[in-house]
Amino acid sequence: MTSTGMDEKIVVGLDIGSTKVCAVAGRLIRNNKDQETLEVLGVGETNLTDGVAKGSVVNVNNTVNAIRRAVADASNQSNLNIHLVNVSFSGSHVTSIKSSGSITRSSSGDEVQTEDIDHLLNDMYRTSIPADKEIIHVLPMDFVVDNETSVNQPVGRNGVKLGADFQLITAQANAARNIRKCIVRNNLAQDTMMLSALASGLAVLTDEEKYAGVALVDIGGGTTEMAIYYRNVLRHVAVFPWAGNSLTSDIQAGCKILPNQAELLKKKFGSANPNEYNLNEVVAVPGLSNRKPKDVLLKNVAVIIEDRLREIAALVQAEIIRSGYDGKLLGGIVLTGGSALIPGVELIFGRVTGVEEVRVGYPEHLEPNGRADLVGDPAYATAVGLVWAGYKTIDNRISFISDPNRTYKEEDQPVGPTRPVYSPGSSATKPPVGPKQPEPEPKKSWFDKLKEALQPTRGSETDTY
Repeated sequence: MTSTGMDEKIVVGLDIGSTKVCAVAGRLIRNNKDQETLEVLGVGETNLTDGVAKGSVVNVNNTVNAIRRAVADASNQSNLNIHLVNVSFSGSHVTSIKSSGSITRSSSGDEVQTEDIDHLLNDMYRTSIPADKEIIHVLPMDFVVDNETSVNQPVGRNGVKLGADFQLITAQANAARNIRKCIVRNNLAQDTMMLSALASGLAVLTDEEKYAGVALVDIGGGTTEMAIYYRNVLRHVAVFPWAGNSLTSDIQAGCKILPNQAELLKKKFGSANPNEYNLNEVVAVPGLSNRKPKDVLLKNVAVIIEDRLREIAALVQAEIIRSGYDGKLLGGIVLTGGSALIPGVELIFGRVTGVEEVRVGYPEHLEPNGRADLVGDPAYATAVGLVWAGYKTIDNRISFISDPNRTYKEEDQPVGPTRPVYSPGSSATKPPVGPKQPEPEPKKSWFDKLKEALQPTRGSETDTY
């Protein structure tokens, strides 16, 4: 019998998708062989039909209500009072910009420290971009120390000038603001906001794949997201506005049926291989009131699905070529998201892209229990990955992937009593005990601290993330 150690910190992932909102609470378990598994404590899921479109929140009220129900279900299952969440974001407006930056260190004799990398990252979050955009992630690729280029890990090297090539992942500022509104209106605090594909990668990719080179393709409801890893570093990100809902729309138009019937057909009988069905295999779809049922050929449904998946696979192939990693991805393509469950999807992507290794990615390293079974398929990869994000990082060379200096504006604050501020890494379910500690960023003057000391019972005016 082996002993296990449980991490006291409990993390809650909140995946706000185009078709559903899913909340997953979990904690890390370590056994005596230093292997780590995730114990799923609670799961809440709510269908979302009119709140998110193409990955972006378009109806705040509907999304707020869906989040409330999902979090309440996860809370009741796990018997936890949930306060802090890691939340996903997506959308066809998400872009990845390649940029570079550098700093000059004050001491040339000392080795590069983690604090120097933090300094460089903070500077990059201040990069000038259009006013309607917001930098969500600053992710380094290769570093430069003085004249030495292509440095993977600069910490410990001597040098005056520290620089790097970066990916700046941006989103429409209004879309990011809407997500935050949905969080604060549920009296929740946000620890990390993470691009869905990056969260999914934490749940379904192996370290070996990320080193060898792999393209993660997350086919969600409203968008398909793609992330390319090579030598353990995220190298390229892309988002396409076609995904599972596109398949449903095509079936609806091609078979002349209602949207909910098309979605049911896709889930129950959908296949990317038309040869699976004979010409005489049909399904009777209920008609409108007082009208006859409509017969739908299953082979036609499969032809429609195959065509749309071919288009998505062609976009993925073009993006792999554009990224410069064509022929370098020994780990192949890993498909995840709800549409990755369609039979035959791997064959489509293999044929169109020419990549030999294509597999469907399932959330792995889950402690066996009934709740783990609920989230064990690709549709829940993002939600599970958001829980993993509380215990491991996308890039172990950096200490944060969200701007630590970002503060909410007044209009983003919840109405009513101000909620407490939770620091990253704290328990998702327990408010801080004892006197409120000042946030480390941004730094406050002695006068601000004195004012806070004189008002010990007053909540914070802004939330720092």
